[in-house]
Amino acid sequence: MKKTEVKKPKIRENKKEQAARIERILKALDREYGTEYRCYLNHETPWQLLIAVIMSAQCTDARVNMVTEDLFKKYDTLEKFAAADLKELEKDIHSTGFYHMKAKNIIACCKDLVGKFGGQVPAAMEELTSLAGVGRKTANVIRGNIYNEPSIVVDTHVKRISRKLGLTKETEPEKIEADLMKVLPEDHWILWNIHIITLGRTICTARKPDCGNCFLKQWCPACEVPAVIKETEKID
Repeated sequence: MKKTEVKKPKIRENKKEQAARIERILKALDREYGTEYRCYLNHETPWQLLIAVIMSAQCTDARVNMVTEDLFKKYDTLEKFAAADLKELEKDIHSTGFYHMKAKNIIACCKDLVGKFGGQVPAAMEELTSLAGVGRKTANVIRGNIYNEPSIVVDTHVKRISRKLGLTKETEPEKIEADLMKVLPEDHWILWNIHIITLGRTICTARKPDCGNCFLKQWCPACEVPAVIKETEKID
């Protein structure tokens, strides 16, 4: 089967060229990973997801899921979390790291959810970020996964790979979020989070990115191998 060596994208490109490259990247991601929304943190209710996201700071989703399997059985209502003993909750979530601050924030957050929001997780950014332990990243996870509000979650994978792909030069999450919102179509904001996290965990890892086997290599300025694709793999 015929293969074609593809020129890597120029470091400098105009808006039209960048838009065309981004469109090809999005099509490739959709083809590889699908367009179904999914969340890597196990939960049955909005407040469970909120607690899981607070716990996921500096911790893997896999570890959080291991902890919440028993945690959500022990504290099966929002009220039980709000009334939890700090030391006991610290022990319950110890393996997620930074357990003192996380336990303190979870209890304070749940107290506010019960006392100020009638036991409901709010949808508005300002209300979400008023809760203990909730910043823009956590708020955007909730807005995207619970309320299907177009949002971009800038985690370590999104930050690193978005920079590699030349979609931002920023290092601060809020500025990266703003840059991505300018260049990505709104209907792909949530998918960008899902797709890039998957890519970052499997192919474009932080320690050893597998550029040779990456399906985005022909559109990635940071790729360190020649971009050679089969004729049947071309994406218009």
